[in-house]
Amino acid sequence: MTPLIRKDTKVLLVITKSNWGGAQAYVHTLATELAREGAEVVVALGGTGAAGAAPGALATRLKNAGIRTIVVTAFMRDLSLLHEWRAFIELLGIIRRERPQVVHVNSSKAGGIGTLAARLARIPRIIFTSHGLAYDEARAPLARALIACATWITFCLAHRVIVLSKDNERRGKRLPFCGKKVTLIYNGIEPVAYCSREEARRALTLPQEGLCVGTIAELVPNKALPSLIEAAALLVERRRVFTLYIIGDGDERRALEVLIRARHLEYTVRLTGFMPDAAQYLKAFDIFTLVSVKEGLPTVLLEAGGAGLAVVGSRIPGIVDIIKEERSGLLVEPQQSVALADALDRLMHDASLRATLGKELQRSVSRTFSRKKMLRETFACYDPPSYS
Repeated sequence: MTPLIRKDTKVLLVITKSNWGGAQAYVHTLATELAREGAEVVVALGGTGAAGAAPGALATRLKNAGIRTIVVTAFMRDLSLLHEWRAFIELLGIIRRERPQVVHVNSSKAGGIGTLAARLARIPRIIFTSHGLAYDEARAPLARALIACATWITFCLAHRVIVLSKDNERRGKRLPFCGKKVTLIYNGIEPVAYCSREEARRALTLPQEGLCVGTIAELVPNKALPSLIEAAALLVERRRVFTLYIIGDGDERRALEVLIRARHLEYTVRLTGFMPDAAQYLKAFDIFTLVSVKEGLPTVLLEAGGAGLAVVGSRIPGIVDIIKEERSGLLVEPQQSVALADALDRLMHDASLRATLGKELQRSVSRTFSRKKMLRETFACYDPPSYS
């Protein structure tokens, strides 16, 4: 079998946060495959969000896989010029000590800081994976303009930019001096050992009968979970009987709990917190939903497709690359609770439609989103670029 990468290659992967999510699963997949191929791999990562926070689930999983990690203590979620400077100095020192041939940065903050540090350290191959364009987030106009400028600079500093959706590819190629650098590589997923419906419902303490709508998401603003809770309230007003199960944790948890109580949904909506390997429980759900306002290419939707679930998703880049309207799922405009409630209501009342959409999504995921293809195309980017 032809190796995917030369064994004498040393790769430094960099990511801002180490709590578990789609970007972290992506880094874990690359790191473990690089190690399996015989390359030397190191992962530089931050904590779970705040400056100096302890490393999260990604660090634990990498350690269990025998992969060396280095903590960048100044990496944090929120913007702070002092902490960005400290993170830059930390990362520059790490790169100079480790002397990798490839630096592969992930997420917007690690991307900007990491590409600049790698350029100054004269790293021959610098790769940036954009897990969604950061300036698509809901922010004040000036903040969005500054983030857009920082994104363009990051693209310019990288030798190759990997994007995860057709929309981001089209827009990325339009950025000045970036057209040849941008390449679309869809995520692929590792096989999931799904529990049976019965086993999954027992594990989640759900009754064996009754409709369940589920999602797996970090509890952060980009996931737009208040709109999902508002849609659940509308469905309860229509006298629909169901459970909404939200697996994940994050800074928005307290606010979501307040909203659930305000809408009298304590017996309808469950917040479980973070659950390791949550994808194995997907078959507990009848319907899966992802209502984000910004995504890269959501791994959790691929996992839901692998489980054969009917899906309702936001009509945004990344999600529309996976879900084809009325063929492999239903799409609604983001943060439109009434439209979301209508789509969920339709699936609740049509088991045949749920089965048809779920089977088509399962076929599409197996056909289009290949893990082997993702790895082969990604490691091909590690070859020396023909442009700077």
